[in-house]
Amino acid sequence: MWVSRAQSGWAAGDLSNALGLALVSATCLVCLLKTHGLYRPAELLVLRSQMRAVWIAWASLLFLIWAGYGFAIGSGSSHQAGTLFAVLGLGLLMAERWGVRALLGKGLSGRKFASTNIVLVSDQPPSKNAGLPETLAMHGYCVRGRFSLPPIGFGPACRRRLTARVIDYIRSSELDQVVVEAHPERWPELRAFVADLRVLPLPVVFVPVGTTSELLRHPTRSLGSTVCVELQGGPLTQLDCATKRIIDLFGAALALTILAPLLVLAALAIKLDSPGPIFFRQQRCGFNGRIFLIRKFRTMHVLEDGPAILQAHRLDRRVTRVGKWLRRTSFDELPQLLNVLDGSMSLVGPRPHALAHDGEFDKLVRNYALRRRVRPGLTGWAQVHGCRGPTPTAITVETRVQYDLWYIDNWSLRLDLVILLRTPLEVLRGRNAY
Repeated sequence: MWVSRAQSGWAAGDLSNALGLALVSATCLVCLLKTHGLYRPAELLVLRSQMRAVWIAWASLLFLIWAGYGFAIGSGSSHQAGTLFAVLGLGLLMAERWGVRALLGKGLSGRKFASTNIVLVSDQPPSKNAGLPETLAMHGYCVRGRFSLPPIGFGPACRRRLTARVIDYIRSSELDQVVVEAHPERWPELRAFVADLRVLPLPVVFVPVGTTSELLRHPTRSLGSTVCVELQGGPLTQLDCATKRIIDLFGAALALTILAPLLVLAALAIKLDSPGPIFFRQQRCGFNGRIFLIRKFRTMHVLEDGPAILQAHRLDRRVTRVGKWLRRTSFDELPQLLNVLDGSMSLVGPRPHALAHDGEFDKLVRNYALRRRVRPGLTGWAQVHGCRGPTPTAITVETRVQYDLWYIDNWSLRLDLVILLRTPLEVLRGRNAY
């Protein structure tokens, strides 16, 4: 009886600790997501960014819990319980975000949330203006009235008449906001018009049209008292870079540990097969055009690293007997895990080429240099699509570049995982590997 009471007491304590930990986790997660604005309707509609943000936030929270408590919910808890908590929690969070996005999108498309009444003042003809009311309705706005701005150069008298009409309409209606849509080039006139609207206790929002609207779609930042427009940002945010780097370090260290016996056997086979060093080092162009030394197992009788380098081809006499098998299985590339550890490469990214070939490819393909916006990789999106081996024509080079640029523009942790999982399958297929 004493044992059963003790066990029931422990069970109650474990349940209390688990509920407390769940409450603390939920509170911290909500605060973290709220801080990053992930509860705003505009953000909730972008499912891809939501999933990535939730994954990062959940992983960060789990790390803090592990560091503080070691998943020790109670004396009878186990690592299995902690793993179940992590996996189930992430799955429920992603399902919740997917459900909210579906419901919100359905409600906005049916204009069920169009509760903000506005007046639209525009200098665009109704035919060109048809898209703005639809866009406003999709974000919870309902256009109750519309006024047309006079042509460019209208005088003070015309402006005052328009202002009087708008003010009278707003005062006789229950409205929440004024939206002005016009070309920014007529800003001096618009500034006077908006100044006349100050008698109204309503916010006034300006929607630019024309080429200026494209400029304002870019993110802005403060530089002292000056506002700057970011015309071109990096392909990855600082958080993305940090996350990718952590995965690179963990993945490279784990792979080197597991493959250490095979790497030693490969090194011995190279040394016994032919005279020369075990490793082959060659200059490559990496992130932001920086030169680094790539590491490979030596697979040839020559060590070419100059202004003219002949690419390997089928039945190449320069390839050693052991090198033939190493190249066939891409095992000769595994020493580049050391490049991943020192930061000159990543597990996934565009494959780097010899400097001599970089110069040739840069002349053949217009956007070739854009591949250097991220770290080169041990494997990449082009490689899992069979783009391996020599590049004898401009079409083969351009195809690889298109795959690499698509990867850079669409990068995600999920995409990196897909590439890493597909790489062994591509190695087994052995396309263009010689």
